[in-house]
Amino acid sequence: MDYDLFEPGDIQLQNGATLRDAKLAYKTYGELNADKSNAIVYPTWYSGQHYDNEWLIGEGMALDPSRYFIVIPNMFGNGLSSSPSNTPPPHDGPRFPNVTMYDNVRVQHRLITERFGIERLELVTGWSMGAGQTYQWALSYPETVRRILPFCGSAKTSIHNIVFLEGVKAALTADAGWNNGWYREQPGVGLRAMARVYAGWGFCQQFYREKIYEREPLGYGSLEDFLVGFWEGLFVKRDANNLLAMLWTWQNADIGKTPGFGGVEEALAAIRAPAIVMPAQQDLYFPPEDNEWEVAHMANAELRTIPGSWGHFAGGGLNPVDTKFIDNALKELLARGV
Repeated sequence: MDYDLFEPGDIQLQNGATLRDAKLAYKTYGELNADKSNAIVYPTWYSGQHYDNEWLIGEGMALDPSRYFIVIPNMFGNGLSSSPSNTPPPHDGPRFPNVTMYDNVRVQHRLITERFGIERLELVTGWSMGAGQTYQWALSYPETVRRILPFCGSAKTSIHNIVFLEGVKAALTADAGWNNGWYREQPGVGLRAMARVYAGWGFCQQFYREKIYEREPLGYGSLEDFLVGFWEGLFVKRDANNLLAMLWTWQNADIGKTPGFGGVEEALAAIRAPAIVMPAQQDLYFPPEDNEWEVAHMANAELRTIPGSWGHFAGGGLNPVDTKFIDNALKELLARGV
């Protein structure tokens, strides 16, 4: 096991349910300094686990483990933290309770304060659902978070994004083998169908029109090779109930539902940490105009769009040009005095 577990016990969730004997899986990189002032939190994304985030960590990069103590907490539902696949009855499988972004971040905060004694974070950053958690961190713990850089994500899931996810969910659950979540083996037909629905959204029209999937660094031989090798390969190794649990978290993401706030506009206005908000130019479900609206309601935020033709996956660490663009922005933000 290349990660550690934080076990906060029973967690009362935002919707009134209880997550029994909760477990938060996490991995750290680098060393916490003596005054505990060099910590960064970098949450995971939909279906991703901590190792899927490692592309943005390295010597000479903004997230340099020789300089910073980087904590990657695994989101509930991702198969390492408490999830449908690893929770004992009666809350296993489709009985796993609904968990919000707020719930995730509340337990992550307990991790850094109770396990490490950290009171200030130099930065919170994340891609996609990791970006949603980044917004939540800045809102829920303003005295802790010094800076944020959410990329290819949003503070509230848009209606269009919800519709996209309904298509993903329908493809997965149409497999008779899913059996309302009480399957004995993974519903492989549904997982592969889900992957192909996702394929049309994760990358943009230009990516497919120019057959970028055939070029380095991807190097697939054909469209079918890409659909099977990349997309089906991404999801067939996941657990169906885990994917549906995280999908619920994604569809219901809304920092405006944080206790004490009356909606997303009020919540955005309450975020005071300096922020660079980074959408991808051709992201089909977290489009730049959604982030532009968010930034207009934030006190200390800049919109900086990732150019290019990689769609949502501009933030996925696959294209070195996009990785450098994100890394440079992180370096700039970390260099700013706060």
